[in-house]
Amino acid sequence: MKKYEPGFAERQNASKKAKQDLLAKAKETANDPNAAARQEARREAAAAREARLAARKAERRAEKALKAQEQAEADAARVAAKEAEEQRLAAEAAAAEEAKVALAAAQKAARDRRYAARKARR
Repeated sequence: MKKYEPGFAERQNASKKAKQDLLAKAKETANDPNAAARQEARREAAAAREARLAARKAERRAEKALKAQEQAEADAARVAAKEAEEQRLAAEAAAAEEAKVALAAAQKAARDRRYAARKARR
């Protein structure tokens, strides 16, 4: 079966008729006494929609700022904990080194006493 394809003239006439219909409708609504009220209602609805969007954006910004602040606080706490751990490890290392030095000194003192006792026996 062959498809029907309108020619150029038919498409042009259909377009012209559609434009005339739109123009007629526009003229009709321009003379309508309720048109101004409907237009005002649309404006109010648009303003309310914009206000809701602005409020949502502000809320998102505030939420984002709060999250950023919480993240910064968490990072600061993590850094402080890391520094405290490093200080604790450094203190433990220093204490271990001091204990090692003290042990070496005690061992040397014991060795010296044994040496002195051996010399005294001769």
